[in-house]
Amino acid sequence: MTSIAEGSATAATQLESIGQIALTVNDLAESKHFYQDVLGMKFLFDAGSMIFFQVGTVRLMLGLAEKPTKPEGTILYFRVADIQATAEGFKQKGVIFLQEPHLVAKMPGHDLWMAFLKDPSGNVLGLMSEVATSAA
Repeated sequence: MTSIAEGSATAATQLESIGQIALTVNDLAESKHFYQDVLGMKFLFDAGSMIFFQVGTVRLMLGLAEKPTKPEGTILYFRVADIQATAEGFKQKGVIFLQEPHLVAKMPGHDLWMAFLKDPSGNVLGLMSEVATSAA
């Protein structure tokens, strides 16, 4: 048996980018409102038990589970230019943060900031912002 490391993986088989991410939600109408009207994502279309949004170059699919589930472990991180202003705008729309914007790490040339919130189904969403420092 040949392992992947021993095989002949080439650039032609390398994964290049993420085309779509799927999250399970409990209520499509509530989720559509939250992702479109509260978070400001571009709604694309619906397909029965699924709805789709465009987030930059990635499509986000929200779908109903066949049986009740609870969110576990997966966190989607969204880049934002100004994390403080974004968080404040979301708060004005009723979003409650699990963690307010906070400094995570000082990196060469920028500071990494993050904040966390939940969607109506309990999925954790992260906001991340790379704030340039004077050393940049």
